[in-house]
Amino acid sequence: MAKNEIQEGKTMPFPAPYAVASGAGALIGAVFGVSLAALANGEVGQFSLVGVWQLPKATGAAASLGARAYWNDTNKNVTASASGNTLIGVFVPAVPTQTAAYASGDALAHVRLNGAF
Repeated sequence: MAKNEIQEGKTMPFPAPYAVASGAGALIGAVFGVSLAALANGEVGQFSLVGVWQLPKATGAAASLGARAYWNDTNKNVTASASGNTLIGVFVPAVPTQTAAYASGDALAHVRLNGAF
């Protein structure tokens, strides 16, 4: 580690912007993270900023593998729609053999977080 590096930054402590369940996503300003513990609104906890996470997906639209994934902070889910939403990563296969897009009715999707954008 270089002398001026503070930490890797894979996880960071942030105050929860609203009540967040363990494993749930949250938009903290311009940063998206997955909470590593259940947190009350304003409670400080660790959020993972990278990795592959299973998150709730907006129903009604498909999401191609490799497509950009956006967080809809109103509905607390991921979507392939950029309109009014925040880029958080990309849709990735749920299993190594998955070759098809997430269907419009799928309630969950795997997303690789790319850290803050």
